[in-house]
Amino acid sequence: MKMTIGTNIKRLRTAKNITQEQLSEAMSVTCAAVSKWERGESYPDITLLQPLAYYFGVTLDELMGYDQEKVQAEIEDVLVLYRKHGNTQKGREIIVKAYRDYPNDYFIMHHYMWNIGGDLADNDPAVLIAHKEEFFAICDKILEGCTEETLRLNAWNMRAKILHAEGKTEEALEIYKTKFADWYTTCDQKNEQLFAKGTDEYYYHVRKNMYDLVDFAADKLGRTVFFNPSLSMEEKADRALQYGKLMLDAFEKTGEDFFLVLAQSFLGRMENDLCYRGGSDEAVIAVMDKNLYAAKLLSQHMKENQPLRKSYNGRRPAEMHDKLFERLMDSHSHATGGRRAELLQNPAYTEVLNKYID
Repeated sequence: MKMTIGTNIKRLRTAKNITQEQLSEAMSVTCAAVSKWERGESYPDITLLQPLAYYFGVTLDELMGYDQEKVQAEIEDVLVLYRKHGNTQKGREIIVKAYRDYPNDYFIMHHYMWNIGGDLADNDPAVLIAHKEEFFAICDKILEGCTEETLRLNAWNMRAKILHAEGKTEEALEIYKTKFADWYTTCDQKNEQLFAKGTDEYYYHVRKNMYDLVDFAADKLGRTVFFNPSLSMEEKADRALQYGKLMLDAFEKTGEDFFLVLAQSFLGRMENDLCYRGGSDEAVIAVMDKNLYAAKLLSQHMKENQPLRKSYNGRRPAEMHDKLFERLMDSHSHATGGRRAELLQNPAYTEVLNKYID
């Protein structure tokens, strides 16, 4: 249903996290007038439309609710397309255009800033400093008006990264200390503690947390192996295969999905780093084989293991739910550029892929 100006004002006010009284003071009208606008009993005076649009940081068309549902649908479609391409040249083009077209959408702002800034890790300090004013302005908008906690935390994260890039590391660390939870006060840890031990609810949450944490820890294990300066590239590949085999053997012997998550997360991290950070074709292909095997099994087990399924889906956008193996195969089989596209020319690489195509 097409939005009226009143319902749109209410939506914008709620998103900005302000009260009717605060809006009435800003517009020099009574609180009762704002209430009537939002109930559709009256409309703002025409002279207030531009001030209202400026106040909310939207266009007049957006304020009036003109095709608002269509605009929101367009934004959601753009975000799905952007997530598909990620940190590629195509992804950059999509999000830059989206930021130009929808400059006041918080999710667009967020993805634009982190795409330009270099994602959540390995940021180039020179890039952060070059975009400092633009990024600080985006962070301010998100922190002042957005109620989505994930976006707010990432705004603080960007501010900390810029401070670190400027040599103000202690100030950056203070942001992390004061704005972010420690390991033991996370929401998932508290969810688990909400239920009495021995109940079905407790067992569900403690298993989900176990899968979350082993996924996280396995990724860290992969990084400690790959970025160990004492290991040659060949030794890193050998350890990937050795550790992966031990994890998969443990799964085969116990049937415990813990070891399957451990294997797939570790092998996925090692395959990715070997592929893009100098590993040989032979090493990438061998690790990929084990990774695809683990991913296929993991996708099958998610269908029956609800805590495992919730753990995987809870960290990914809706369009990626229940599609671990499918998305992995798609990214490997249909690469159009970079190392993956080069590997597609290697018969040994395609032979492994074909082995997993039903």
